Amino acid sequence: MTNDKIMSKKLKIKQKTEAYVSTTNACKLCKPLGACIAFRGIEGTVPFLHGSQGCATYMRRYIISHFREPIDIASSSLSEKHAVYGGGPNLKKGILNVMDKYGAKVVGIATTCLTETIGDDVTGFLKEFKEEFGDKELPTLLNVSTPSYSGTHMEGFHATVRAVIDQLVEPKTVEPTTASQSPGVGAGLVTSVPTESDSRETSPYTINNQQSTINTSKVNLLPGLVSPADIRYLKEVLDDFNCPGTILPDISETLDGPAQMDYEKIPEGGTPIAAIQRMGRSDATIEFGQVLQRSGNSGGQLLAKRSGVPLYALGMPIGLRECDRFFDTLEAVSGCATPRKHELERGRLVDAYVDSHKYLFGKRVVVYGEEDLCVGLAAFLAEIGMKIVLCASGGNSGHFQDAINAVTSDIVTEPPIVKEGFDFYEISEEIESLDPDMLIGTSKGYSLTKKHQIPLIRVGFPIHDRFGGQRMLHLGYRGTQNLLDRIVNAIIEKKQTDSPVGYGYL
Repeated sequence: MTNDKIMSKKLKIKQKTEAYVSTTNACKLCKPLGACIAFRGIEGTVPFLHGSQGCATYMRRYIISHFREPIDIASSSLSEKHAVYGGGPNLKKGILNVMDKYGAKVVGIATTCLTETIGDDVTGFLKEFKEEFGDKELPTLLNVSTPSYSGTHMEGFHATVRAVIDQLVEPKTVEPTTASQSPGVGAGLVTSVPTESDSRETSPYTINNQQSTINTSKVNLLPGLVSPADIRYLKEVLDDFNCPGTILPDISETLDGPAQMDYEKIPEGGTPIAAIQRMGRSDATIEFGQVLQRSGNSGGQLLAKRSGVPLYALGMPIGLRECDRFFDTLEAVSGCATPRKHELERGRLVDAYVDSHKYLFGKRVVVYGEEDLCVGLAAFLAEIGMKIVLCASGGNSGHFQDAINAVTSDIVTEPPIVKEGFDFYEISEEIESLDPDMLIGTSKGYSLTKKHQIPLIRVGFPIHDRFGGQRMLHLGYRGTQNLLDRIVNAIIEKKQTDSPVGYGYL
């Protein structure tokens, strides 16, 4: 028997005998769910899932439970028959129904595992649809590939943002003025911004040894999947800098609207299509996400490559250093100094850091959830002296470790354990030996905190077991202050609960 045959036989034996453990309580959500949330942030859009009815029902219920807002998600409702013969006819019929029942200006179509597995050509189907029904007033049709087996809800969200930019942004006819030229990166792509060691009063500033002289009248802001409260805060900040901007997507009203006397099938709000079409003419793009930027396939990177719009790639603005970078960037882009009210918020946050030090220093914390949010939280937690013992995510980008190291290595002496592609079963196993004082993440980790009798600080999406997740502020000096207060109060409450005395003064 040859060596190749021996190795092949050994491999087959190993595959048959090696125990296989499936994912148990995944620390992520499915890709098309993220696409539905992103589409919901575009004005006049009805999200549409090309797949089985169950996918739409599950995602609608999941989103409603967090945002406490009604949301309709259309579906092509494929069955076993369509898995064999294809879902093209149902897709076309579904779009016609959405046109008839909703009068949608835009239909955002995301694929699912079923349609990707059988190989449905959605782009081809939509081309056929436009040809067959060209005599009707058709909505704008957007589509994105989002099979769950290829990524997480965050990857679905980012893929949708990129697809919307790809399919809607008009070509730029005038050569742009770029902030910098980086060899091997592409014209107009800004890969670094001022750090906390730079003067906060200097504008314009030097990037890659070149001075930026951008005086923009408009900026694109791609914040990622943050709360409606975060979007409203970012709008306020742009207004304070007198810097008109396009935020994509904008779920500040569509997923957290006021009470209405009558049900609105398509709620007001969202990023206008006309504004998206003009994004290629903006003077700059600011995009949040350390992991996202390392992926090399973001919406901001596409704008930089295709339209020459300078990209300012930042981490999530949580904590002093990342918030400073965000506000420094706004100073450079807008040509305005940071307004006094934000300087005061920064000063109060610094004061709170000092006041809370005695409660927080050395406390052991586990952070889990979406990769870029974990990176932003790790940057903040390192600043306040907490010991990050584990950062875990269901994402599997390959960049999580590097991003965590980038925001913690200059502060912590012992780097945290970083795990990609983890589920809650694996997180629970790690916790047994780590003895954390606290967990920070989504409500999906509640069972772990109940088991270990430690506090859970709920952040991000989803939050199903508490009220007001859509109004939770994470970003900026203000959001960081809110998060700091919640962490300190959770530690104090835990100490009071565990004490036989029940201290009234701590």
